[in-house]
Amino acid sequence: MFGRKSSGSDNHSTNRWLIVGLGNPGPEYEKTRHNIGAMVVSHLATTSGSKFSSHKARANVAEFKLGLGGDAPALVVATLRCYMNESGGPTKALADFYKVKGDHIIIAHDELDIPFQSIRVKFSGGDNGHNGLKSITSALGSADYYRLRVGIGRPPGQQDPADFVLKPFSSAEKKCMDEFLITGGQAIESLVQFGLEKTQQNFNS
Repeated sequence: MFGRKSSGSDNHSTNRWLIVGLGNPGPEYEKTRHNIGAMVVSHLATTSGSKFSSHKARANVAEFKLGLGGDAPALVVATLRCYMNESGGPTKALADFYKVKGDHIIIAHDELDIPFQSIRVKFSGGDNGHNGLKSITSALGSADYYRLRVGIGRPPGQQDPADFVLKPFSSAEKKCMDEFLITGGQAIESLVQFGLEKTQQNFNS
């Protein structure tokens, strides 16, 4: 599954992917629904045995190979040290630094319109009111990048969605969290290794 960490000699590889998990910085937001994208990619990096280091692009970055061998995909996994609506600048800076184009960028983010524990993978499209995606599309100058849409479901009753996404997960949801994060990571691996169609067949439940 996972192999050695990538090295600086891979800087011009055509098989490098940038995986960005969206969220808000600081301990008060760390375990909230809006940070599920960052939680997925952090878990993916941890599973690989990689550690995050600080990057000048207002991001924390972990690098590793997805598999063994010289042609194995190189993954740059990042969480951002900025608020959600500022995600575009750091994402663009990372894409430029690692020389990655939109067809090798995956953004993991929370999605209200998908039930909790559900995953959807897509390429391009609108931002559906998500401020992180809106900022990234503006900074990249294109909506043509992959999205890992991580379902958090709609708020109960009349609760404001803006309040709901900034609340911690419920006790029942927390019991399922490890499995959910693993599934998100597996979807990212599948997208990199097998492409969009097969990943949608297996994960767009």
